[in-house]
Amino acid sequence: LDERAFDLLLLLLALPCTPPFVYLLPQIVSLPMLALAAQMAAGRQSPWFPAAIRSRRLQLKEFRKVLDFCEKYVRWFEKIARPRLPAVTGRGGARVAGALMIVPALSVLAPFPGTNTVPGIGIAITSLGLIQRDGLLVILGLMIGLGWVAAFLFVAVFFGVELAAMLKEWAGNLF
Repeated sequence: LDERAFDLLLLLLALPCTPPFVYLLPQIVSLPMLALAAQMAAGRQSPWFPAAIRSRRLQLKEFRKVLDFCEKYVRWFEKIARPRLPAVTGRGGARVAGALMIVPALSVLAPFPGTNTVPGIGIAITSLGLIQRDGLLVILGLMIGLGWVAAFLFVAVFFGVELAAMLKEWAGNLF
């Protein structure tokens, strides 16, 4: 599979992050996603994992519910995917995509509500785009993953500032 192994592994690891209200499993798979994205960004030819991780075997039954849930969506994307925008899916484009996928993978790692489903979908679409050599899907997936993280951070900062102002005013009124 060479460099496509990154894409397939990222897709398989992103799928458990896509269903809403799944907790713990997304945080577990985010660490290997981060490692794969970083290796892609570094330009590795094929994925590498430590021996302890390489020797582990996952049972398909653990992923069965997730795979069943996601199958219809993956099939739909496979129907619309076709090779386009080769600069985005080539070696250099894949390195950039790997670097950018680190951000949504970090979001999946965060144990807060709303930080895993949409970024996981973005990573899955990006991975499908890389597998199918469809630069448009790669761009769409990155926009979804990065856009969600940006929106989430904006809201968190906005409400954090508002909350801090309210607490300061409340504390000022007490004293």
